[in-house]
Amino acid sequence: MFSRGLSAVGVLFFLAFSSYAQTAATAPTATPTPEAISAAKIASGNLTAEQVAELSVAVYGFPNGRLTLTQIRKSADERGRITITGADGRTQAATYQRWYIRPETGGEKIRLDQQFPNDRFSLISANSEIFGVYNDSVFVPRDDATTAFRNQVYHSVDTLLRYKENESTLALSGREKKLGVEYHLLDLTDKQGRKTRFFVSAKSFRVMMLEYESEGVTYRRKFHDYNYAQGTLVPYRSVLTSGDRTLEEVEVGTVTYGQKVDDALFAKP
Repeated sequence: MFSRGLSAVGVLFFLAFSSYAQTAATAPTATPTPEAISAAKIASGNLTAEQVAELSVAVYGFPNGRLTLTQIRKSADERGRITITGADGRTQAATYQRWYIRPETGGEKIRLDQQFPNDRFSLISANSEIFGVYNDSVFVPRDDATTAFRNQVYHSVDTLLRYKENESTLALSGREKKLGVEYHLLDLTDKQGRKTRFFVSAKSFRVMMLEYESEGVTYRRKFHDYNYAQGTLVPYRSVLTSGDRTLEEVEVGTVTYGQKVDDALFAKP
């Protein structure tokens, strides 16, 4: 009925009367169903934190919102390139492959393989533990590597899209305009007290950037090149900065959702 070329305004008006209500209806039963949102309220920008979040969920999983994301993004196999800039300004480029499994109950499992010109290693998060694998041997990653890996997981677009599943809390900190784009400033706090600020476009309800603090340092990740993968919205490029320094650039090559991922990938050799 609606094509992917539908304008942002058209999508939001459709969401006002359809998708938002459906995401509310398919929310966990323990969560109170939010009131339906009107198209006029979307246009006015006078929204609650939950309404901003639910509209983002609906946009990323258009047209069925949370239901689409839950059905399609239960597992993933993602491949691409990553460029890391060290404190000395030198850059390292690598290819990567990332898998995850999101079971209906229990914790998410994630594996990240990185292939540098002369090295290859894996970082794995499973059963509340993070460990590394190098040449089929298990090792304890350096603290900075573990922190960076955790930050990729806990400060991401998916953190917002799964805020209900993760029982996170939301708050709005007003609106802000940068380079002609107006944002809702949406603050999320997870059950472990980790905080992320999402800059959600007031026009498209896409997350254009996020901010978080880790060990006293403030980081910002910007998202670019949005496109669809199996009917869900994905940013195919992101850039991580701290102050005026670029730390990391990630370019997604391909991503496949919903396929069976071997559980052995997340086990120690």
